[in-house]
Amino acid sequence: MNKLTQTLLASASLLALFAPFPASAQLAPQPWVSVGSKDGDITYSAGARALNLGAEIGVGPDGATGIDVLKFLSLPYLSPYVGLGYYSNDKGVAVSGGVQVGATKNVFVGAGYNSVRGFNGQLGIRF
Repeated sequence: MNKLTQTLLASASLLALFAPFPASAQLAPQPWVSVGSKDGDITYSAGARALNLGAEIGVGPDGATGIDVLKFLSLPYLSPYVGLGYYSNDKGVAVSGGVQVGATKNVFVGAGYNSVRGFNGQLGIRF
């Protein structure tokens, strides 16, 4: 194989690896709500995802409120995510992670953990 062929093959492979998913499937936001628990307190949040990025607004123990920014990895049947957020009432920086799975064509469920809000279950819709 000559250098040009190797370069073209490597470029095509990298392009296929890092190419975005079809935009039509990602432009419609996918909202969800979640309920969880931390230290015996009930926690709540609502979020939305588009283009494999998400944001979640939550309420944790002691009335701490905050926002998390999430990054999703789209796999064929599930979407794991990681996130970083900031919460009031001296709770500070929060880290989160979890997974969302399609239950039906338009409904998905998920489970996650947030260092301020604890473990949570999620229910969302796809448009």
